[in-house]
Amino acid sequence: MSNNTRHVPVMLQRCLDMLAPALAEPGATVVDCTLGLGGHSEALLATFPAARLVGLDRDPSALKLAGERLAPYGERATLVHAVYDELPGVLDRLGLPRVQGVLFDLGVSSMQLDEADRGFAYAQDAPLDMRMDQTTGISAADVLNTYAPGELVRILRAYGEEKQAKRIVEAVVRERVQQPFSNSARLVELIRDALPQAAKRTGGNPAKRTFQALRIEVNGELASVERAIPAAVKSLAVGGRIAVLSYQSLEDRLVKQVFAAGAANTAPAGLPVVPEQYQPRLKLLTRGAELPTEEEVAENRRAAPARLRGAERIREDIA
Repeated sequence: MSNNTRHVPVMLQRCLDMLAPALAEPGATVVDCTLGLGGHSEALLATFPAARLVGLDRDPSALKLAGERLAPYGERATLVHAVYDELPGVLDRLGLPRVQGVLFDLGVSSMQLDEADRGFAYAQDAPLDMRMDQTTGISAADVLNTYAPGELVRILRAYGEEKQAKRIVEAVVRERVQQPFSNSARLVELIRDALPQAAKRTGGNPAKRTFQALRIEVNGELASVERAIPAAVKSLAVGGRIAVLSYQSLEDRLVKQVFAAGAANTAPAGLPVVPEQYQPRLKLLTRGAELPTEEEVAENRRAAPARLRGAERIREDIA
């Protein structure tokens, strides 16, 4: 499958429109914090011919493919092997104290879902890996085979919002003593067997929530998001804009909290005039989270859970 047929960027036009007012000026820099296969980045470079792009990804194979795709843009695109919470360090090294635009697409890259041997998908059998950067860290199999039962229950509940976590973990612990887990099909089967009938009737594949929880744990995703969104807001110049696509409620909640805090007036109650240091730093560009259109979901099923939030930097922090 070629890059272009494989990767349909989610809510692409809406993201471009949201960032547009900040990227029209010559010398504007936009950071794609989740480069993936470069779909959003390619559109940003094509739409804003005066802008320079910095693209980050933790997955070396995604960087290679995106590099080929963005090669026609030459010097305008700088691609960096980094997790998105490393953004301040990356900008520092590139001599960019402030940027005009930041985009996050927090979904698992299509490539990782489509390549069977990465173990992200529950639809086909594959080694239980799930690392976005396969050069480092522990795999999903390691988590299943070595974590204490209580810790596994906590992960499934917190990251997968799995109501049957205890039941699934009891089955995992029973099975791993006989033989450690290595492949996804065995885990999917175990989850199907462990769940009560009623739980299997709702919400798609019964393994979905467990796989999401393992992926988040293996990649430290929520902790990265928690650090990355405030750091990205801090890196914006006044007039700069940030757009964030999330695909699950935990991530969306983190983004919402950071934006809401930035857009709040922090003055003590009862001041007749609000001094500058208490004025909001951000202006929200979305009312709540925006959802993809029905047409888009019909064309690209991966867009269905997407939630888009945006904000504009309206003043500097005052120490």
